[in-house]
Amino acid sequence: MKTYKVLILLILFNMPAMSQSKEEIKSIIDVQAKRSYELCTYLHQNPELSTKEFETAQQMAVELKKAGMEVYPAFAGNSVVGILKNGDGPVVMLRTDMDALPIEEKTGFDFASQQRSENSNGDEVPVMHACGHDIHMSVWAGTIHTLVAFKDQWKGTLMVIAQQAEEVSGGAGLAIDAGLFSKFPVPDYALAYHINPELESGTIGLVGGPVFAGVKTVNITVYGKGGHGAYPEKCIDPVVIASRIVLDLQTIVSREISPLDPAVVTVGSIHGGTRPNIIPDEVKMELTLRYYSEPVIEKIISAIKRISNAAARMAGMPEDKLPLVEVDPEDTPPVINDDSLSLMVKELAGQTIGEENILKTSPAMVGEDFGKYGLTTEDVPICLIWLGSTAPEEMKKLKAEGKEPYPLHSPYLNPDYKKTIETGIEVMVHNVLGLMKK
Repeated sequence: MKTYKVLILLILFNMPAMSQSKEEIKSIIDVQAKRSYELCTYLHQNPELSTKEFETAQQMAVELKKAGMEVYPAFAGNSVVGILKNGDGPVVMLRTDMDALPIEEKTGFDFASQQRSENSNGDEVPVMHACGHDIHMSVWAGTIHTLVAFKDQWKGTLMVIAQQAEEVSGGAGLAIDAGLFSKFPVPDYALAYHINPELESGTIGLVGGPVFAGVKTVNITVYGKGGHGAYPEKCIDPVVIASRIVLDLQTIVSREISPLDPAVVTVGSIHGGTRPNIIPDEVKMELTLRYYSEPVIEKIISAIKRISNAAARMAGMPEDKLPLVEVDPEDTPPVINDDSLSLMVKELAGQTIGEENILKTSPAMVGEDFGKYGLTTEDVPICLIWLGSTAPEEMKKLKAEGKEPYPLHSPYLNPDYKKTIETGIEVMVHNVLGLMKK
């Protein structure tokens, strides 16, 4: 590992040899970008929900077969792994996610999704690529095809994975548990993109260290003593207890966590009762927690239990009927970019699209399961790169109007597809060529 890092540093200061083929590489990238745009429109029109990416996975396998890779479909579910060995050298892993969201598209694109699918509850819902995974897959495929076309420019092993179920944060863990790093070569570097509507197309955002927050889900069942709404004195109202809990939870981050430690406690769902004149026996609440350090999340969970119990005791609930606080075991750890790898990417990308287009970004409180690949015993250095996706002219117009771009998960999400895909391929191709330069 250290040997490769030394080699990379030497490469970064000896780039002229690579520049001899830059025009040729750019011409191939232009061709692949057009093809990837066509692939993207197809994927956008045919989105599939998490764990249901059957057709999408087949399409990704076809792309890998066309590139001449060893293909391992249906890995740990719907994920697809590809391997291309090209002599001795580092192992570089490229990851894309495949799943879409249960959102009804309202963009008005001529290739807008009209798809509907059955979700995990058996309900029929609309489906849309509202988080850019269609772009991620298209850039991934275009990068692979370009790298194969220039096999004489690099040595090592290209390892790629089209991962299922990122949106429900299960795909990465399933792949790792199924032996991703034991059945296949252990990566020396792992890279991935995520589009960012807050950045202009033609740019990338990069940060070393924390990038995405860890995510935990907590479910709280608040018990009470139900009865007629006309006789509240004969009841213990769990709606009132739950309301007190919601308010008191707001003091955890503001009064118990250091301002220097990022954290979020959000009550996203609260349900109780069936009729206005009936005091129910219980209320159910669902919380999302965001964090960057284990001590912080442990303190938050402890405070949630303390506050919930105190609210119930104040209302007169007995000890055997205190709220049930359940922490979902399926969580998403923080994404922590490797500092050395991030520096390499910054140098390589800067020489590709210009240093002025490499933007330093701040850590975000959204979650992404890519971080799991960097937390195994193999200690794989990872780097998640923000890929700017809003057209510069659109960004200028929005700023003049005091508005912001449509965010991720919006039914109106409108990326600048062609430029975003072209930039994504160009940067990632040169990242890999730099990391695997002969």
